[in-house]
Amino acid sequence: MSGSIITVENLSKRYTIQHQLNRNEGFRHVLQEKVTAPFRALFGKNGSNDHSANPQSAIRNPQLAAPKQSKGGSEDFWALKDVTFEVKQGDVVGIIGRNGAGKSTLLKILSRITEPTEGRVRLRGRVASLLEVGTGFHPELTGRENIFLNGSILGMSKAEIRKKFDEIVAFSEVEKFLDTPVKRYSSGMYVRLAFAVAAHLEPEILIVDEVLAVGDAEFQKKCLGKMQDVSQKQGRTVLFVSHSMSAISALCNRAILLKKGSIGVTGEPTEVVGAYLGDACISENGEFDLSKHPLRSKDSSPILKKMRLCNADGKPRSELFPDWVCYVELEYELKEPLRLPRVAIAIENFQGARLMTFASYFQDKKIPELSGQGKIRCLLGKLALGAGRYMLSVSIGDKQQGMLDSIDNAAWFNVNWNNNFKSGEPYYQVYGPILRDSEWEVLMK
Repeated sequence: MSGSIITVENLSKRYTIQHQLNRNEGFRHVLQEKVTAPFRALFGKNGSNDHSANPQSAIRNPQLAAPKQSKGGSEDFWALKDVTFEVKQGDVVGIIGRNGAGKSTLLKILSRITEPTEGRVRLRGRVASLLEVGTGFHPELTGRENIFLNGSILGMSKAEIRKKFDEIVAFSEVEKFLDTPVKRYSSGMYVRLAFAVAAHLEPEILIVDEVLAVGDAEFQKKCLGKMQDVSQKQGRTVLFVSHSMSAISALCNRAILLKKGSIGVTGEPTEVVGAYLGDACISENGEFDLSKHPLRSKDSSPILKKMRLCNADGKPRSELFPDWVCYVELEYELKEPLRLPRVAIAIENFQGARLMTFASYFQDKKIPELSGQGKIRCLLGKLALGAGRYMLSVSIGDKQQGMLDSIDNAAWFNVNWNNNFKSGEPYYQVYGPILRDSEWEVLMK
């Protein structure tokens, strides 16, 4: 591992979780427990000065020194356990996994915010991290002052910071509020300035958590482009946590899947993403179970249950041809009726570019009120897509209530070429993914 810019060896992090006392015991009992605790530690539970309660005896026998579980109770939780990997200079590594898998804990240890319980980390170079909104910023200082503060933390001189200052301000688009204390910034402004500082002050290692999701779509695209530029043109290393599988696939050359604090799979992004999404996203027969999809939006309630991608005959298919007519069928279950429902289906290529969107609210013919359980069918027509792998994203909501359930990268499907559209990979790269029918005629003067 000597040629690596990041080396992680047998890394583990343990937290102690305290459990509350039974609420029925009341304040008097809690107070009594707190007052008598020191005496019980010295003289034992019954007041006798036995060796098992003697501090000196406990020191000689470590097993006796182990704290007993109180009535409130506590337990050890391993956020990370025996994590080992290495990262080469210039690598862009995506870290994925379910909520609670240990992604943020790993990045905090790499950023030297949290100390590991076991194992060690070697970092060769300056580290800039963007983990939470406002990380590294002093709320009472202005945006201008925080730029210089962050640069100083990274070990840069004032001259170096001034050299990059205009680029940082231009990228962040907060010039108007540069001399305003950042405590008055919105979360979006915070992230804009924080990412601009982290990306432009030339760290050897850039660590970015899913905090970019706070920004708008245009700024997210801008940040992804900057990270690509930092890695490919400047040879810097990026660690990137995201729930967007298209962003991981497009940006990263390696990916790591964390499962319950341990490494599950590591390797090419497509393989790791496939291992993460599993049966929920990949199907041989074109039927997809959305009820427990790992990429369901955190803020959404589970309304969409199943999805089918079908050909014109109504047969579910995961393999399509460019000239096939197809449709998507969605199963839903509602607790409350949707009086003005809005349903959308989007298709993206495997690099994360959105190619087309089918939305019920784009046309005059609206979906009637929905309630209980049922199905919605959307006719997509001839997709006319070039050969390759694509992703479907779905959402459902109400005009008055807003978005209620959304799943990005809900399912993958493949398009193969046939005699009508001979669109192999070389054609795809040259002419783009959309292969529409066209008619030609010569008009004489």
